[in-house]
Formats: sequence, structure tokens, C-alpha cells
Amino acid sequence: MATGLVSSGCAYLQSRVKVHPHQGSTDAHWATGLAFKKCFQREILRSHGVSQFLVVKGHDCNQNHFRNNRAATRPMTVSCSGDSATKYFDFAVIGSGVAGLRYALEVSKYGSVAVITKAEPHESNTNYAQGGVSAVLCPLDSIENHMRDTMVAGAYLCDEETVRVVCTEGPARVKELIAMGASFDHGEDGNLHLAREGGHSHCRIVHAADMTGREIERALLKAVIDDPNIFVFEHHYAVDLLTSQDGSETYCHGVDALNTETQEVVRFISKVILLASGGAGHIYPTTTNPPVATGDGVAMAHRAQAVISNMEFVQFHPTALADEGLPIKPTKSRENAFLITEAVRGDGGILYNLSMERFMPLYDERAELAPRDVVARSIDDQLKKRNERYVLLDISHRPRDKVLSHFPNIAAECLRYGLDITREPIPVVPAAHYMCGGVRAGLHGETNVQGLYVAGEVACTGLHGANRLASNSLLEALVFAQRAVQPSIDHMSNSSLSVSDLWARPVAPVSLKKELLVDVIQRTRKLRKELQSIMWEYVGIVRSTSRLERAEKRIAELEVEWEEYLFHKGWEPTMVSLDACEMRNLFCCAKLVVSSALARHESRGLHFTIDFPQLEESKRRPTIIFPCSAMKLTWSSQQLHKQYQC
Repeated sequence: MATGLVSSGCAYLQSRVKVHPHQGSTDAHWATGLAFKKCFQREILRSHGVSQFLVVKGHDCNQNHFRNNRAATRPMTVSCSGDSATKYFDFAVIGSGVAGLRYALEVSKYGSVAVITKAEPHESNTNYAQGGVSAVLCPLDSIENHMRDTMVAGAYLCDEETVRVVCTEGPARVKELIAMGASFDHGEDGNLHLAREGGHSHCRIVHAADMTGREIERALLKAVIDDPNIFVFEHHYAVDLLTSQDGSETYCHGVDALNTETQEVVRFISKVILLASGGAGHIYPTTTNPPVATGDGVAMAHRAQAVISNMEFVQFHPTALADEGLPIKPTKSRENAFLITEAVRGDGGILYNLSMERFMPLYDERAELAPRDVVARSIDDQLKKRNERYVLLDISHRPRDKVLSHFPNIAAECLRYGLDITREPIPVVPAAHYMCGGVRAGLHGETNVQGLYVAGEVACTGLHGANRLASNSLLEALVFAQRAVQPSIDHMSNSSLSVSDLWARPVAPVSLKKELLVDVIQRTRKLRKELQSIMWEYVGIVRSTSRLERAEKRIAELEVEWEEYLFHKGWEPTMVSLDACEMRNLFCCAKLVVSSALARHESRGLHFTIDFPQLEESKRRPTIIFPCSAMKLTWSSQQLHKQYQC
């Protein structure tokens, strides 16, 4: 695949970065702004502030500059130059979860904003986040406690300064949500009700029953709809970033998107891009992620020469609803597994095997309150030893009114299938949940690609390390969405818009016969399931070198098979469709995960391998994937157009 991969020291990003992997060494060397140091003493050398960004060189596009439309009262599609296939904005946001929407609301004060979202705006991982947002809001708690819990959960691979920033700034971000209209649960004393989840030493989870993400998304979407300078493009699937190369520097100028309702390709030219597209849960067959989570952002950034980090750390949520254990079986399989929030265990839920034997104390002294990686591996071990398909999570010993008030969504979903959680245990099984790795980001969401910022699950900020502490994801998204604002404004102010015809345009496969397109879709979906099965079988909760190598070989063979089939059928490399683009991104992300897992010769956090079962202090460093054009490129690993050379 098109990467140079090393396991190296701590990465520190400034706003200007050049990537130069040193040949024949396990240490990476960066020419400007990105330095790697051995961090056994946890040395912290981070850039302070953001240096001035370069003005994007090239063409005078003032006549195409999008004028702020203060008269608009709701998001709408706009054409800025008379060409409906090209749109110009000051800022473009890819993704409509908490990170993208919060950022859009801030930068809209300084220019026009396009929010490009794959489906409906609410269809994001944020909307499915049940547990809540972790923040220090109780006088008995402290920033230091939250930091320590985060570092412990992350197996000390976390970037300590990032952890401090997020834990320190988090409470203010939560209060901003409340001021915007987000409604969270309060206790009888009138104060916010703070729950506790696995890995947390204190009660610090702000929540709205078991539908916190949905409430946050509601509040943010309402604010976005009311903002006259934000334009939401629904059902626009981001295909590839538009980049240029000037020496060793890469610049981002926009993104091509496929309107999945009209099958037209729309080009967004923008001074600044925020990538907030979520994770890649659907590289696995069973995931709590919504169908949109196909790794599009990580794959696009990788093809655009961005640095990728820590992709081996895939978090498997220990408790997704096991449909086969329900009294009434669902009539059709779910597109994504139904999540049973961490808060159920935090509220006293107990895990049993099917013989009603409590097993978590056998694995960890924290029992059900152990971090997710420990609980998931413990359940996995029970299932394999006992040859069973699921375990049981029991909350029925708690007062009925408390259970129903804390977990109304879970109670209603289980009751649909004949299960009363106030009387019976819930059948649960681990499922792919959250990517702790992603596009390498600095303290302000900046990447090594100029004009490209990242926030949310698509980013690897260093907060999570080798395992995410429960409910830290929404917190991270809020903090980094805010921290990316000022450097984005600075970059926007010093940049001009590019000419849209510098890059060849992708095209929808309208020239192919309908019957052929149906065949392509069916074959692609079949191979997608095969890829997911490979990942589940060989790159799951417990791994080995031989199984990872088997996965690497099988994925490569499957990708060649798929590409040969497509091009034999008359598909062109510049053609785009939803199924084909998702497939190439799934291939890309699967390869990144496998390559990263093979590079880590220890067991740390979410990455557990039987060949290296111990945690090694000498290997406590991130896994870094560099762009490497010298290696053979597949269709999934290269942009549909060539980079523009300045």
C-alpha cells in the first residue's frame, strides 16, 4: 500500500509541516515543525500558538469569491458563479456531527460556510452517542483526576499536553452547549446529574438520559439552521480532497462531492477545509456506527498526503445488544448494532455468562468498571472458552423507576423485542465502536496539509492513546472544534480561492448500461462483506502476527479482484458512485489498520496480540504512517485526479 510506516516517538505538529521519513530507521525525521522525540520521560515539546500561514499562491479568483448571504434564513444550496457544479466558500466542513457543526457555528462569524454531509445532517456518530460528555464539573473532582483516568485508560500512550488541554477546556465547552439550548439531566438538588462510567474515578458524565448525542445534535442543528451564513448540503458524499503540491508542501483547496440524489459531482472550492467525517466502524461486520461510517475522511486524507497515526487501536464496545439473545428476534438484520451504553455498568450493571456466573472480578479488580478494552477482552474470552454467542448484562436489581429514567431508549428498544430490562438481563456482545487513530493533528487541529484541519473521530490528537476513556469522544470533538477556529480564520484571511478547473473532474458512471451498474453494485456489496469478515476474523479483539499477515494478504487479493472486475466491466478510474467510493475507502482504512497492527510488537490498550502479550515501555510511542509515492498505488490509495503542481 502507499505508505511508509514506522513506530516512532511522540509527534508534535506545528502549523507548517514537511514529511521526510528517514530511510532505514525506526525514527521519523521531519524537516519543519514536526519533530519526534523518545518520550520515555514524557517530555513535552509542543508549539505554542500558530505561525502565520502562507497565502495560497496561484490565480486571482476574486470574481468567484462567494459573498456572505446574510439574508438567508435556513441552509440552502447556492451557486456562486453561475455554474451549479462549482461552489465557492470561505470554509468547508465535511461532516455534520458535533465537531463539524460546532466549528461551523464559530467560523460562520467570519465568512461563508458549506457543511457537506453524506446523508441527513443528523446521521452521524454523535446522534448515536448514548452515554454523555465527560467533564470536571463537581468540586470533589479535579482536572488532575480526569487526566489520570484518561492516561491510565490510554495505556500511557496519550499525549500529556493534549490530555491537559482537553480536560482543562472541556467544562467551558459543555457550559457553552447548555447556553445554546442543550438540555441535560439534573438531580433533585437542581444541579447537573453527573454519572460515572468505566475507567472514571469520579462521577463526571453529563448526560441526557441515554440519548445525550441526540440532544447535542438537536441543539447544534437548530443553531446551524438559524445561522444565515451556513449552507448545508445534504446527501453530498465527499469523494476526494483537491490538493496542490509546491515542492514538499501540500495544500488543500477544496473537495469534490457526489450528490447521491442527482448523481452529479459538485466541486467545492474553499480557503479552509475542516475534516470532521467520523470513523471507520464499517470495516467490521458488526459495529455500533451508523452506515455512513466507512472511513471516508481518513482515506481521503491519506490519499492527500496527510500523516496517519495509531490506526491499530480500534475500540470494540463491550456491550452491544445481541439480537439473537432477545425473546423476539428482529425480522431483519440491523445496519448497525444497538449500543448498550457504558453508563449501564456505571450505574451498577453486572455482567454474567449464560450460567449466571459473574466473571469480571476474575479478570480485573475494577470488575464491570474496568476500561472498555479490558471488559471487551474478558467477554471475548468467556465466549470462546464457553462456546457461547453472548453474555448477559443485568441492571434489574436497581430500582425500576431509576432504570427507566436513566435508560429510557434502551428500555424501549429491548421491550420492542419482548425484553423488560427492569426484570431480565440484557444479552450483549462486543462490536466495533470507535477509532482511536486517524489523521495526525496538532493542538489546534492542524495537519501537515496546509489548509486542512481535522476534529472528532477522524482525527488522532493524542488524547486517547491506546484506548479511549468512556465519554471522552464528544468532549474531544468540542474542544478541538473550538481550537481549530482561530488558525482557520488566520489561514482564510491570508488565502485566496483557487481556480476550479485545475483538477480533472470525477464523473458518475452514466455512460455504463443500467444492467452493468446493477452487477457492479451487487459484486461490490458482496466483496464488502468479505472484507468485513476478514477484518473480524483476523484483526479483531485478540490478534496474532500470522493472522494479521493472513489478513494483509487476503485484503490485497480481494482489492485486486475487485479492481480488475470493475475495470474489465468498463469502469474508468475517474468514475464515482456511492458503493464504489465507500468500497475504496474501506479497503484503504482496512489496510491502514492491518499495517499499523503489524508494526506494533507489544500489547497495549486496544491492540492485544498473543505473539507479544506484554506491554513494553520501550515501545510506548505512536505508530505513524507516512505518504510514500515510491510504493505501488492501488485505486483506493490514490486520488481520482492528479495533484496540481504549483
